Amino acid sequence: MRLITLAFALLGPGLIHSASAAVGLDRTRVIFDGGKQATSVNITNNNTQLPYLAQGWIEDEAGQKITTPLIVLPPVQRLEPGTQSQVKVQALPAARLLPQDRETVYYFNLREIPPRSDKSNTLQIALQTRIKLFYRPQAIEPSQQDLSNPWQEKLTLTRAGDHYIVNNPTPYYVTLVDARSTKDGKTVAGFEPMMVAPKDSLKLKPTATALGTAPYLSYVNDYGGRPLLAFTCRGETCQVAPSNE
Repeated sequence: MRLITLAFALLGPGLIHSASAAVGLDRTRVIFDGGKQATSVNITNNNTQLPYLAQGWIEDEAGQKITTPLIVLPPVQRLEPGTQSQVKVQALPAARLLPQDRETVYYFNLREIPPRSDKSNTLQIALQTRIKLFYRPQAIEPSQQDLSNPWQEKLTLTRAGDHYIVNNPTPYYVTLVDARSTKDGKTVAGFEPMMVAPKDSLKLKPTATALGTAPYLSYVNDYGGRPLLAFTCRGETCQVAPSNE
């Protein structure tokens, strides 16, 4: 048994990397509208032969499992082969104590639990999906004008030595997933995806020299899309170019 356990420890990461989750989500992030009591996430058992259990829970920014101010209902449910269902994220009264002038980030987790095998010496892997969940207070719900002019376009870059600082003046989290020196170029070497908190700043990993004086940054929007921001730099400050779409 010790040898089998050791083999799994060595091979496990590779096995998990190449495996496909049986239970899937219909999105890559959850936006919780603070003006509502709950929001639903669609889940699907993509295995057409076996039933699976789906276990859901929420973690805070530090990765600790929480049961307030948001909870997942039901915490566990059975999905028959090839069927769909829903998981509800429910707000508790404590949600009213969250900051109402900016978003709060959590993580929504969904773990699939396969049926017990009736065969001996069978290795079973329970895969888990973890996506960001943003609690968005009703007071900052974007208007139609905001949707036409995305708040991510308000980001600015400030030159600090040989690096750029990303400044986020908005009440929303902004996740950056790509950085280029040209519109159609490749990702700049050394870039690391980053999430800039509301009204906060973070340093970009690539050097300012590598990004040049007209950087391009790609962000993830509410729908999982990845629009590109084109910056124009004057002196030590860069702003999103007015012609950017």
